[in-house]
Amino acid sequence: MRRYILTGTPGASKTTVLRALAARGHRTVGEAATAVIAREQAQGVREPWTDPGFLTRVTAEQRAREARADAAPDPAGLCFLDRSPVCTHALAAYLGHPVPPDLTAELGRITAAGRYEPHVFLLRPLGFLEPTAARRITYEESLAFEKLHEESYRRFGFRLVEVAPATVEERVERILAEVGER
Repeated sequence: MRRYILTGTPGASKTTVLRALAARGHRTVGEAATAVIAREQAQGVREPWTDPGFLTRVTAEQRAREARADAAPDPAGLCFLDRSPVCTHALAAYLGHPVPPDLTAELGRITAAGRYEPHVFLLRPLGFLEPTAARRITYEESLAFEKLHEESYRRFGFRLVEVAPATVEERVERILAEVGER
């Protein structure tokens, strides 16, 4: 199976693009960190990302989501992911948390196995950021966070393919053209 990662700053429309890819029949894996945040906020934890164990829970959620996607039949053999453990590495840097052992192990596993395609789609920001319960950073802070993503992906040997701001359909077409699908 060919697995392609979508990454970028919060609010760059990764989830919207992922949904459009799913609507075209492609296998997708949603973002884990937002799901962990939502689940923990529903349990009364206001800022789950401040807990050092947060990154371990995100890593476990990512792996579980990918395992479910791997088990589903897909004749095309393509899977698009909204973020990856490399993004969690960037999140650790952004939060100032040490990289937990579970994440270190997962990063070793995915790089040794060549789990993902070597080029990662970097969706560039749209020029604004709408705050949510999980997204409490400013647009300027999100740009700094984007740079950490770029650094993490390069550190782990990935090549970034920029996807400029455009309509969702134009971004989907750009991604599918890059992977040789239409």
